[in-house]
Amino acid sequence: MGAVSVMSMTKGTGWIWASAVLFVAAAVLLPWVGSGSISVDRVLAKLSPDYPIFVQLRVSRTLLGLLAGGALSLTGSLFQAMLRDSLASPYTLGVSAGAALGAVVTLALDLERLLGFPAAWIGAMAGAAGVLVIVAGASWKRGQLSGVRLLLSGIALNSICTAFILLINSVVRDHRTFSITQWLLGSVDAVNYRALAVFAVGVTVTSIVIITQARGWNLLAVGETWAGSRGADLRRLTITGYCCGSVLTAGAIALTGPIGFVGLIVPHLVRSRISPDNRILMPCSLLLGGVMLAGCDTIGRVVLAPAEVPAGAVMALLGGPYLVWLVRRRF
Repeated sequence: MGAVSVMSMTKGTGWIWASAVLFVAAAVLLPWVGSGSISVDRVLAKLSPDYPIFVQLRVSRTLLGLLAGGALSLTGSLFQAMLRDSLASPYTLGVSAGAALGAVVTLALDLERLLGFPAAWIGAMAGAAGVLVIVAGASWKRGQLSGVRLLLSGIALNSICTAFILLINSVVRDHRTFSITQWLLGSVDAVNYRALAVFAVGVTVTSIVIITQARGWNLLAVGETWAGSRGADLRRLTITGYCCGSVLTAGAIALTGPIGFVGLIVPHLVRSRISPDNRILMPCSLLLGGVMLAGCDTIGRVVLAPAEVPAGAVMALLGGPYLVWLVRRRF
């Protein structure tokens, strides 16, 4: 058994390296793809307009897609292990709906125009934090957080937040309705590098915390009783997982809006095609999820050029049929 485990990890390490190579290749190549051609020579010579378009728009947009897709995909694999459900996603526990509600409130109040900074980001983080506190409080009993109570509380908060979003969108008028609708579609747009750097640091630190506890997630994926009998600290694992997953989800949604399916599709594909071992599954999901979202954003830039299809719509067109097929196959 020990030899088999070593061989499995060796093969899994190869998959992780292959995923990392694909991630780097996407970061290098995808910024060159767009509705208009860009001259390599003019970019290297820092000549306008090619250089500003490449650096300020396409590179930052690609990096955001890689980071946001990786964050959502890693969170999906984490929640699937915590809840022992391969159909769980970053949107299962209600944090995404809270982030969306917070952003929609700031857009409805037009705070970004009044205050002069991207208030939707602040609103999304505040909404996610509020849901995090409510769900955790409702799920806390006798010093423990139960996965079942987290799931049920998250579903309830998700429905409540969605209802408020629909109510707000039906009440507001003028340009705010368009802004809310556009944000809810989910899209990967260029952001300033300061915000991107903060997000990158958050994703890196949180991902390290999650992946270094992969053995605990393997035990928890079998069952709470099994994990407890093998020495796993269930309370610490549950709190760490929920908080880290919420931070990753809120950070991604604050910058891109709600983008579905990437946190469901990628972990499931990695689990079925590469390995169910979270020591392999989680890093591969992180890297390949970023590649998938950045790739979908690139497809959206060119498929109907010069018009753009939001990355969230492209993901829905790919993920919807896959989910139907997955449900039909599983049930």
